[in-house]
Amino acid sequence: MAHNLGLSKILRQSTRFILPATRSLSVSANQQAANGENIVLVDGVRTPFLTSFSSYKDLMPHDLGKEALAGLLRKTGMGADEIDYVVMGSVIQEVKTANIAREAMLSCGMPASTPAHSVTMACISSNAAITSVMGLIRCGQIDTGIASGVEFMSDVPIRFSRALRKKLLTMNRLKDKMKMLKVIASIRPKHIAPELPAIAEFSTGEVMGHSSDRLAAAFNVSRVEQDDFAYRSHSLAQAAQQAGHLSDVLSFKVPGGDLVSQDNGIKVAGREKLDKLKAAFIKPHGTVTAANSSFLTDGASACLLMTESKALERGLKPKAILREFAYRSQDPKDQLLLGPAYSTPKVLEKAGLKLSDIDVFELHEAFAGQILANIKAMDSDYFCKDVMGLKEKVGEVPEDKLNLWGGSLSIGHPFGATGVRLLTTAANRLIHEDKQFGLIAACAAGGLGHAMVVERYPSS
Repeated sequence: MAHNLGLSKILRQSTRFILPATRSLSVSANQQAANGENIVLVDGVRTPFLTSFSSYKDLMPHDLGKEALAGLLRKTGMGADEIDYVVMGSVIQEVKTANIAREAMLSCGMPASTPAHSVTMACISSNAAITSVMGLIRCGQIDTGIASGVEFMSDVPIRFSRALRKKLLTMNRLKDKMKMLKVIASIRPKHIAPELPAIAEFSTGEVMGHSSDRLAAAFNVSRVEQDDFAYRSHSLAQAAQQAGHLSDVLSFKVPGGDLVSQDNGIKVAGREKLDKLKAAFIKPHGTVTAANSSFLTDGASACLLMTESKALERGLKPKAILREFAYRSQDPKDQLLLGPAYSTPKVLEKAGLKLSDIDVFELHEAFAGQILANIKAMDSDYFCKDVMGLKEKVGEVPEDKLNLWGGSLSIGHPFGATGVRLLTTAANRLIHEDKQFGLIAACAAGGLGHAMVVERYPSS
């Protein structure tokens, strides 16, 4: 990596760059279907996003995926046999349902003749599901597909140590009982210790919270700023929930359990309570806490993508046109969480737009420090020109356009399902606010990032 983000001067600059007020409508047609027509989002849904170990704790991941797929079919009125393909994103996989897309769609009654595959790309897994379906449509393979995602943190795979696994697998191949007993006798207490899954970078061994702490320090994001942003996220989510704006949420009767109909992680406590929390990762002087970080979440999401002509032929009213997307990747140590800063200027360039043309921003909130660092990076002359190699800085993301119905800090972040939530929320906000262009962006483990420009469908 050519540049070190641990430079205090990155955010010492306070000059704001005012973008022109004119709007460019020269959106490229690169993401059109094979015959040149638009690819549209018809609608999207999700199960309530619940804190892990709550009402979903006795389910399996494909149960949530099944509910999201079935709920999408109900909401759109599509028949199970009208879907050409299903793609589902997931990060921590249940080995019994490795291709969870296939198991979820079969469980909800879709025909066995409908192909389905699963994708994993850390926190942008359902973003990858969306663009995978777009690719199938664009190359003429299908004209109707479902992009979805699921994550289930209430029950993650816990493995035996590798040493014990080797002994057990060796024993499984033996037929001689004496040799089997010899292997058993070689097992020691240290072999019994389980291997717990860790949310850490394989290449660096660093937990993501540590990266967020260092990123916040590099961009001079204070503890107060992070706590203020977290409080804002919960407050906006609560207001949106009470106003009925989170209309993508399905009511779900958990088998043998509760009827859940709303996200349960939204909590608006007194702002002063956030000040009392101790650092969660870099102790005692770190600025990332449990309150300004996203929490472990169970949930699933799904959205219906089609060619424009197919949607209209079917009598459906699309919500948005999917214009452009971009993936970028950076150094997973020093730039792990800067995906939005890198992918946003790329997707704007592809779409022929400027930041000032965007009416609705839906940016993933992994940590308050992470999203604020990305926002400051895009508004920094030094970072944009000297680090990213741009001709000018991207500009300031207006607070009055950003995540106005809350975000991952408050709504929750099921790793594999967040991307579809971002897309659906952006489309719903464009309609609610009577605006034209929306931008979604997210970071992901591995130093990955994704951004997409969507346009409100004219008749919505």
